[in-house]
Amino acid sequence: MKSLFLKIFLSFWVAQALFLVLAIVVTLAFRPRSSSWEPLLAIALNDSVNAYEQGGNRGLKEYLENLEKTQHVRGFLFNENMEEVSHRGAPDWAVRVATGGPRVPHEGFIFPAPPPVLRDSRASSDGLHRYTLVLSPPPGPRLFLGPRGLPVPGLIIAVISSGLVCYLLAWFLTMPIVRLRAATRQLAAGDLAARSGAPNIRRRDEVAGLMRDFDGMAERLENLVKAQSRLLNDISHELRSPLARLNVALGLARQRSNLESASMLDRIELEASRLNELIGRILTLARLEDGEQLVPTTPVLLDEVVLSVAEDAEFEAQARRCHVRSQIPAGIWEVRGDASLLHSAIENVVRNAIRYTREGTSVEVRLERMESAGGSEAVIKITDCGSGVPSDALEKLFQPFYRLDDARGRQTGGVGLGLAITERAVRFHGGRIAAVNRAEGGLMVEIHLPLMSAGTSPEEVPEPVPAGREA
Repeated sequence: MKSLFLKIFLSFWVAQALFLVLAIVVTLAFRPRSSSWEPLLAIALNDSVNAYEQGGNRGLKEYLENLEKTQHVRGFLFNENMEEVSHRGAPDWAVRVATGGPRVPHEGFIFPAPPPVLRDSRASSDGLHRYTLVLSPPPGPRLFLGPRGLPVPGLIIAVISSGLVCYLLAWFLTMPIVRLRAATRQLAAGDLAARSGAPNIRRRDEVAGLMRDFDGMAERLENLVKAQSRLLNDISHELRSPLARLNVALGLARQRSNLESASMLDRIELEASRLNELIGRILTLARLEDGEQLVPTTPVLLDEVVLSVAEDAEFEAQARRCHVRSQIPAGIWEVRGDASLLHSAIENVVRNAIRYTREGTSVEVRLERMESAGGSEAVIKITDCGSGVPSDALEKLFQPFYRLDDARGRQTGGVGLGLAITERAVRFHGGRIAAVNRAEGGLMVEIHLPLMSAGTSPEEVPEPVPAGREA
């Protein structure tokens, strides 16, 4: 059993039930025996025979009734023919005991006998008759005993009560752990606002302390991430102003420059352009990371976006004598979101594939449909013919500022933000992205986006989880 709840529940239940069963067995084993009533049996036998011989049936009847009132003992006197001589109507069990049989027909281990019945015989004073007296002492407490002395009601009550108590105890111990586990999953999925909901201050056990510590850790982590995002955003905004002044100064310098300084100004313009692009990407990443934006409800024709990206990339790929081939089946490819953001996300992957595919090869962009448990999905597969990526670096490709080779990054001008922005943008639209190495060489990136079902209005489509959180 992997469930802590079941382990605690069953362990406590079995222990409690076993304890109660043993207590009942011990009580039954040590309850009073018939030996404590044997002196009364001898006296009652002599007195009942004398009462019958002296007063007949009426005298015997009065004696037995008085015995029942004073001693709470029922008595029946039988002759040698097993006839109850007081004519009080002896029950069947008394007749069976008088003849030497058990009180119940099935007396044994499964059906234990009720409280013991006493039996004794003696001859009459003239020796012509023989009488047998059967006494039934008063029963003891029968709280846990049912008919025939079988403790079935007591066992049922014990099992049910102990099961209820152990269930509540197991629930009390494991419910905070279940809540803590759910909050941990949400936090791991990117929901920094997830909390376990620590119990009130009256509960001071270890589990409650763990939940409070977790909530404190999650709050601290959320504040740090938000502070980092705000810092990144603020720095990027502040860099825009000096960059704009640098571009103005660059334009003025070109007006006064000569041929010797033209190459230097071109280099300054190139670096300023790269810096401007870097700041733009950082701002885009910061907006996607803050998790506060909501996905627009506007339907977007994904096939048109993919075709537009492929056509633009085909023109760019000519510089490396490469081609971009697109395969877009006919059909309805509507997704909900931001067309510009989706265009940028797909373009980042395609342009990255163009950079690293071998010269003279092709980059393939395919649009496919896939059915999943959550509904229909559009799958965009982008493959290149490059050298691929080490297996241990596949999951790191979508981390900000991650580059496989710094030298190659400087050569291509990349800073490691394109794929990171793509991953956040895809997650922003409720999708997912993954990269795998192809067996024949090269890298394949798959982008999964949920499709809008036919006949569904945008307002009826569930809201995707904001970026920074997993759907």
